[in-house]
Amino acid sequence: MPKPSELQSLIGTELGVSRWFLVDQARIDAFAETTEDWQFIHVNPELAAQTPFGGTIAHGFLTLSLASAMSYDCVKPLDGVALGVNYGFDKLRFIAPVPAGSKIRGRFKLLSAEDKGGGRWLIKHELTVEIEGGDKPALIAEWLSMQMLAG
Repeated sequence: MPKPSELQSLIGTELGVSRWFLVDQARIDAFAETTEDWQFIHVNPELAAQTPFGGTIAHGFLTLSLASAMSYDCVKPLDGVALGVNYGFDKLRFIAPVPAGSKIRGRFKLLSAEDKGGGRWLIKHELTVEIEGGDKPALIAEWLSMQMLAG
């Protein structure tokens, strides 16, 4: 866990790469059930096969929803953090579709760290979600978190 005093020296540094996550049709169907997003390109293999995608693809928001699990693999909270919360995104782009059966992983780079006072730090990471064997990432985002130090 980095100390707040070390953050500035880590800006621009890759912090880690997560494990691979399988995005199979069962996961896509479960996400569709949860979100009630039944777009055929996600849940109907026969119709999706007739599109330029050639088969079903993951919801963009499914890919994004795995970001938290990816971050747990490789982004350590600040030393002394009592609570960290998702603070949103400055940028988010879905670059390439994730075909059913693909594996994806997250790559994290520290972009900035702002001392907001009162033990609060606004941290910005670049998140790139890679598709195994793909030539383009599934998504690129600037992800914000607020980390609050104990005491």
